Amino acid sequence: MSHKLLKVDIQKKLKEFDLEVNFELEKGCLGILGPSGCGKSMTLKSVAGIVDPDKGIVSLNNGDETVYFDSSKKINLKPQKRNVGYLFQNYALFPNMTVEENVAVGLKKGDDEQIVRDMIKRFHLEGLEKRYPRQLSGGQQQRVALARILAYNPKVILLDEPFSALDTFLKEQLRTELANMLNSFDGFSIMVTHDRDEAFQFCDELLILDQGKIIAKGKTREIFENPKRVQVARLTGCKNISRVEVMDDYHVKSLDWDCILEVSEKVSSNVTHVGIRAHDFVPANENDVNLFKTENTTRLEMPFEWRLILSNGLWWTVDKRIHDHDLEIPKLLKINPENILLLEE
Repeated sequence: MSHKLLKVDIQKKLKEFDLEVNFELEKGCLGILGPSGCGKSMTLKSVAGIVDPDKGIVSLNNGDETVYFDSSKKINLKPQKRNVGYLFQNYALFPNMTVEENVAVGLKKGDDEQIVRDMIKRFHLEGLEKRYPRQLSGGQQQRVALARILAYNPKVILLDEPFSALDTFLKEQLRTELANMLNSFDGFSIMVTHDRDEAFQFCDELLILDQGKIIAKGKTREIFENPKRVQVARLTGCKNISRVEVMDDYHVKSLDWDCILEVSEKVSSNVTHVGIRAHDFVPANENDVNLFKTENTTRLEMPFEWRLILSNGLWWTVDKRIHDHDLEIPKLLKINPENILLLEE
């Protein structure tokens, strides 16, 4: 049996830019991370068949190959023939249908009752079967939408900013439920998000989009650990980024923090910036490299962390317990050479 593969290679001219996305997904969940308006949702809609690309191919090999879209062969399957489940940002439930009617929407008559009962149980919707969407909380609406998608056993699940409509408490709960659901799902899933925590938690592989172009792709952990580009570092949450001048193979001068930094890997001529993650500073003594003085530091207290801004503008983040209201700030901080991210524009 041939291995499973979802293949997407599409181009579409949009008002602001040209969307060009290509990837192959063999298993698990792919995250598409990027700022608003960079082409993330348009990519999902092209896979689902809601939007037609100008050219390219979308195909699914699940033992046998199904071509959803192929511009050169004039193939374009209708959305209902693609066996793709799509979770919209606002869940898109039918307002005049009850919970059980919404869940049964994609099913053939006859086999639907047992499946609907199973889904109601699986998504903890017992007692809500006869309610309408307007009588449900945001979290309940999302569970109904997921139950409706999984009821017809899709090969691909597409999640478009699945938590954007929820408050913080519900998010945590539903993230756990969704993570469990995706782990037990045997098909392919793609999640669009602008939230780096979601991307890290759910997605084995990651694409980072900017203005319709892929600027990074690979294993999620590796992209976070070594973003390689300024925009990727920003999107993965790096707070400290500075322009640099290269001094020699292992030293750069930071133009924004006005200091010389030693790095652990050889600096290539393409490096234009460095990044330092705010959690990576550690207390230091006089003879360490990459030292920063902490006088005139501004401190902001959050429930579970301190955010400190050094006098040169660098951010330093320190975890704290809720009842710790004081922080002993060391006189000197350092950043280890191996924790400095070398970045290209």
